[in-house]
Amino acid sequence: MTPRLFIVGLGPGAEDQVTQEAREALAQATDLLGYGLYVTRAVILGAADQAVPHVTDNREELGRARHALELAMQGRVPVVVSGGDAGVFGMASAVFEAVAEGPEAWRGIDIRVIPGVTAVLATAARLGAPLGGDFCVISLSDNLKPWDVVVRRLRLAAEAGLVIALYNPRSLARPGQLDLGLAALRDVLPGEIPVVFARAIGRPTEHVLSTTLSQARGESADMSTLVLIGCAHTKQIKRPGQIPWLYTLRRVP
Repeated sequence: MTPRLFIVGLGPGAEDQVTQEAREALAQATDLLGYGLYVTRAVILGAADQAVPHVTDNREELGRARHALELAMQGRVPVVVSGGDAGVFGMASAVFEAVAEGPEAWRGIDIRVIPGVTAVLATAARLGAPLGGDFCVISLSDNLKPWDVVVRRLRLAAEAGLVIALYNPRSLARPGQLDLGLAALRDVLPGEIPVVFARAIGRPTEHVLSTTLSQARGESADMSTLVLIGCAHTKQIKRPGQIPWLYTLRRVP
């Protein structure tokens, strides 16, 4: 039989935002590979009872990918799990990087990437329609790219008039980078641009803070937060006692 490997996006956290295709892949798993939180979620979501968990740190992506490929060659059915969509700052790119650098035989594996609802899409749905125009997603983590590259991309995205979604905005190891990133955006954008800190969207601990670029502070975010920065064409509809709806114009005047 052709070796098989699944790469599955588990969505942003709510069980009803996990796709049926993802659940079907989990049900076939002989092995689950991923960061501990995601492996635990995969078990709760219905992974096969016999699936063996392989938990690794979130900085061990390439090693995890190689392990999954080796398991597939042994006739196992490994499922590599990520939060959100595995192709958006997730494990899919690590697996294909490992394939490109690995033995020729790995190219014969039937690798299936199962899409998931991303944090930016879940957040946008919660807020209204802030992604109605052009947008981009940028990771603030400098683990895999220099910080000056991050800042340059932020500035260029702002100059281009894109709505910006920030992943990995703040961690214990990087407590000040979000404030530096916001400062870089203030050099380009007016202070009244809307900014939203959306934490744990779809989960019981969900929290949404709506503010402006001039008032935004890094302390409002952690690694479970997605930060959304609007553009000149992002509008607000205020609602009494509730966070405002946001929408971005579909056309650029």
